[in-house]
Order: sequence, then C-alpha cells, then structure tokens
Amino acid sequence: MKKVVKFGGSSLASAEQFKKVGDIIRAEESRRYVVPSAPGKRFSDDIKVTDMLYDCYATAEAGKKIDDKINKIKERYNEIINGLNLKLSLDDEFKTVAENFMAKAGKDYAASRGEYLNGIIMANYLGYEFIDAAEVIFFNEDGIFDADKTDAILSERLKTVERAVIPGFYGALPDGKIKTFSRGGSDITGSIVAKAIKANLYENWTDVSGVLVADPRIVKDPQVINTITYRELRELSYMGFSVLHEDAIFPVRKEGIPINIKNTNKPEDEGTMIVESTCRQSKFTITGVAGKKGFVAINIEKEMMNSEIGFGRKVLEAFEKHGISFEHIPSGIDTMTVFVHQPEFEGKEQLVLSDIHRLSSPDTIEIETDLALLAVVGRGMKAVKGTAARIFAALAHANINIKMIDQGSSELNIIIGVSNNDFEDAIKAIYNIFVETQV
Repeated sequence: MKKVVKFGGSSLASAEQFKKVGDIIRAEESRRYVVPSAPGKRFSDDIKVTDMLYDCYATAEAGKKIDDKINKIKERYNEIINGLNLKLSLDDEFKTVAENFMAKAGKDYAASRGEYLNGIIMANYLGYEFIDAAEVIFFNEDGIFDADKTDAILSERLKTVERAVIPGFYGALPDGKIKTFSRGGSDITGSIVAKAIKANLYENWTDVSGVLVADPRIVKDPQVINTITYRELRELSYMGFSVLHEDAIFPVRKEGIPINIKNTNKPEDEGTMIVESTCRQSKFTITGVAGKKGFVAINIEKEMMNSEIGFGRKVLEAFEKHGISFEHIPSGIDTMTVFVHQPEFEGKEQLVLSDIHRLSSPDTIEIETDLALLAVVGRGMKAVKGTAARIFAALAHANINIKMIDQGSSELNIIIGVSNNDFEDAIKAIYNIFVETQV
C-alpha cells in the first residue's frame, strides 16, 4: 500500500500544526510520500508566507532593502523549527534567497521558496529524504507542464526512495529557472507524485472534512459529500469549489487513483472520496451546487437564424478576435445568447458588437449585465424525475427570476442564470430543497 499525502498551508502554519501532521503520517506506514505547502495563516488576520514572499520580492524589484522583510519570513520558519525542537538552521538558505531576490530571479522563484523551505523542515522532522521539486517536475519553453518528461524522471527518481518529501507548487523550465503552477498548485504536485509512484490513494489534507455540498460562506454548516466523481468535481471546481485545484484531477484520473480529501484537525473524519466512477448512490439527488458572479449576456436576434449555415461560427468569431472566451450559448430558432465574463467584455464591448454586426448582420443585439451562473451538479439527477422542476419551484418560491437555463446531454449538471443580487439566495434555495427538506 502506497499513499501520497499533501498538506495545505493551514495544516502547516505552526509547530502545533506540524505535530498534528507528523502524527497523521506516522499513524500509517503507507503514508510514504509527502507534499507540503508553504505555511498558511495561523489566525484570521495573519499573512500567508507566500504573500510575504511576494511582498518581499516586490520590494527587491523596486531596488529597496529587504532585510526586515526577509527576517520576518525567517522568524515564521524559526518559530516552527524551535517549536519542533529541531537542530536545523535555514540561515544559508535565506542568504541565498535574499541574494536571488536582489538579482531579480523572478516572481515564480520568490513564491516557490515557501514550499521549498517548508519541505526542508518537513523532511528533517520526519527523517524522510528531501527532493527539490525543481529536479523532478518540468515545464517546457512555453511554461506548459511537461507531463511525460516529469513522469519519466520522477518515477525513476522515486524507484529507490522509500520515503520522501517533495515540495508542492513548483518545478523548473528547460533552462533551470523556477516555474510555478497557478495558486493552489501544490494539489497538482501531489497528483503528479501519486501518478509517478502508482499510488493506491492520494490523500489531500486541508482544514475542512471533505468537499461540501455548498459554499459554507453562503450556506450554514453544509453537508459533506461522501463520494464524488472526477467529472462532478471538475464541474463544481470550475464554478468556484476551491477545496482542490481543478487541474489536480488529470494526472490521477489517467491512473485510476482515487483522491481522499481529509481534515488535518479532524483526522478521524472519513472526508470525501473523489473517484473515476462509482456504484455508490449520492446521499442527495444533487451532489453539489456552486456558482460565480460577474457575467454579461449578449442577446442576438435574427429572423431565420436557424436556416443560416455558419451563423454561430460568425458570431463567435467576433469574440475570438478580441480574445474573449464564452461560457454558455443557449439558443432558440431566431435567438442566440452568448454568456461571457463581464470584466473581460467591458473594455472591448463596442469592438465586439461592431464585429458581430459586420460578420453576421443580426436584426438586434441587447446586452444584460450583472448576472451570475449557478451549476447544479449530480450523477444522481439523471435517474430522478422532476429535478429541474424542483429547482425552478425552489427559485420561484424565493422570488428569484431565472435569466437562463442550460442542460447538457449528459444530464450531469444544469446551469442557471440569475441576477448577481439573487446569487446567494438562489444557492440557499436550491440547497434547502434538495438537502434540508428533500421533498
């Protein structure tokens, strides 16, 4: 049995948290490969180490002295080292970091040092081998993750290593320069390591007891999802679920390795299992509900649109020309609506509208702003009659006007458009009817 265990920033924010993590790892012999994040917040008003590093590097870029900022970061790490009673000094490492900051080694290098330094502490604390991610995780010249090269080199490197700590979040470009994944990328590193060693399970430890049915900032104490498929999580992650980086799914999905989201502060909780497929029925008809604000709808009308070959392509060409990606395109016989992110569209709206007129000659174009999109996701919806009707009834009961409805042929999710002002109430209404009342 081989497990990869990744711990988030809140799980490693202090010596006390480190001790919890150590107990978790030592509790099972199978937890042999550890992927740490940088120290997160110790309390609500605290600052994450990654943000401290970004700030310090910005000061260096401005040509100002960074001694005070470097020392504050060093204090965070020394607090952990002293709290763990380790005979370890990071003085030489910080000297190198300071020199590279002043030499303007890059923002990615700066951000990566949080994980790098925490990895050294973790390896020392556990007695595991430390492997710098820059030696085993690679990006190509364009900054795109090189999955094949990484898998080949990382697999070979770990063949003879029984227990190792590999820092999350970063790797290296062909010239050796540090390159990071997007924020939260330590999740991806854990997935990459799990694939390389052909792990039986990838445990992702955080500060919640699994994936929740709804955002706890909107719904009070939402239920935990026991089992969720990769596809369901991908849909929900895109719409704002932040418990796991959405790109972390791909490496393990290819190998059929399940992910278990666990709570460092409540290790006895089962958490959420993320799997390729399952015969387990969802506890509720829906698996989860999530959404995002800040969309705009461009409503295009033209008589006989349905008989004009290439009309949709011509419309979308206007958006493509100006670097704007679309989210959804519900349509009728003579109507077509394109949903896009409002901040992307606002600065280019007149250029886009002019090109739509030039390319497709519509009869009218209307714009509706300040919209939110909700995704109601669940593998169980396909087998249950009246799911859509229950959603609409719940929203109607909450006096929420539906602006758009879109459902794919897979019946895995239903997308609903509402006003930004109705966003939170819509999430609550859908959660209540499927989870609280279950009528």
